[in-house]
Amino acid sequence: MTGLPVQPSRRDLLFRSGYGLGAAGLQWLAACDSSGLPEAAQPSGKAARVIFLFQSGGPSHVDLFDPKPVLSRRAGEEIPETVFNGQRVTGMVAHQKSYQAMPSTFAFEPRGECGMELSELLPFTGEVADELCLLRAVHTDAINHDPAITFFQTGSQLPGRPSLGAWVHYGLGSANQDLPAFVVLHSVASEGPAGQGLLARLWGAGFLPSRHQGVPLRPKGDPVLYLSDPPGISRGRRRIFLDGLSSLNRLASGRSGDPEIEARIDQYELAYRMQASVPGLMDVSGEPDWVYELYGEDSRIPGTYAANCLLARRLAERDLRFVQLYHRGWDHHQELPRRLPVSARDTDQPSAALLRDLKQRGMLDDTLVVWAGEFGRTPYAQGEMRLDDYGRDHHGRCFSIWMAGAGLKPGVVHGTTDEFGFNATSGSVAVHDVQATILHLLGLDHERLVYEYQGRHFRLTDTAGRVVREVLS
Repeated sequence: MTGLPVQPSRRDLLFRSGYGLGAAGLQWLAACDSSGLPEAAQPSGKAARVIFLFQSGGPSHVDLFDPKPVLSRRAGEEIPETVFNGQRVTGMVAHQKSYQAMPSTFAFEPRGECGMELSELLPFTGEVADELCLLRAVHTDAINHDPAITFFQTGSQLPGRPSLGAWVHYGLGSANQDLPAFVVLHSVASEGPAGQGLLARLWGAGFLPSRHQGVPLRPKGDPVLYLSDPPGISRGRRRIFLDGLSSLNRLASGRSGDPEIEARIDQYELAYRMQASVPGLMDVSGEPDWVYELYGEDSRIPGTYAANCLLARRLAERDLRFVQLYHRGWDHHQELPRRLPVSARDTDQPSAALLRDLKQRGMLDDTLVVWAGEFGRTPYAQGEMRLDDYGRDHHGRCFSIWMAGAGLKPGVVHGTTDEFGFNATSGSVAVHDVQATILHLLGLDHERLVYEYQGRHFRLTDTAGRVVREVLS
């Protein structure tokens, strides 16, 4: 019989109920600002943005930031079992017959008015020592590269969680509607192997809406893949195409209530605006010579760490929330006396120049700069012990990172390690603590910045983390 209403099945009822729930969720989001948090929860912090200089591979703290004279006095002696205290080692050294104290071949000296002891490999960093907040007792739960990098970048050793930059974008939204709020830059060591690869999930959005993921900028060709229009498509035609596509997507969104469709619409529109904004951003030809001299000659070569530090300053000037800069090449299991100076040379002058440049422009007061790797290096030698050619294995029990800028005490050292540089003895700081402190400086409460997924409220710091208030100004 025709013309009579058809009774919906249970499957239809559940399906249509899903639409209603999705629509209700969208209505709630519409009542909130771009951060996804209710207006009453809006943050205000001393930092407006973050530039994270991540040194992938594990810089050796005992060769760069944490001098240990005992290693020289006891060179070649076994690290006491009481120091190990049953702690695990990696499979690369598990079958070594001995774990001999390996002194650094590089000298340390006090730098700045604060007297911060730094390696001779970091002369430019030493010149800005009075701006640094050096954490010498950071520790991580991870022992190998991929889980350790993933842990530092996402708060979990397992893949799938949102990255730090994605959480910041989710919590604060964007301050520049013509550029992504979260940008990623890559560089590798100028000599030797590139080291561990980096996967896109490290700057991904995880279970957050995809609009929050990082956008890598490439040094050559199109800065962003597929951003340019194909031949024969004018700016006007692109606008007509996007308007039509947006209409279709909004129809689909109204039917399904899927927030990912709204994110897709936003991304298309952002890409359209980026077509005009990104080329000018990447064109550094107008920078004066003194800027190149400040960052070093490598800053004239696209894709180098120095060029990316300069680009990070330009991004900060345009109010980007989060700039993630990766430098690969710190994985020094062998040939450390030859390879560590290369990585230090690549990064020392540009990192210091970035601080100087931000400060002279009045931007360091509201820009947080973080310099860190995923872990440190062992105070014992990996393999045969030779002063002219030694290596060090992964070490997560204590390592050094530095932070500078908005809301931090300058020229301070927080935390100490034992005489071997093996264990923290005071001021211990976990990776989740570092993450909580970064969010705090941005005005975000790491315990309240949550996202419900699969029936659980997730946060960057999981069930841990504390703000390291001892280093706050």
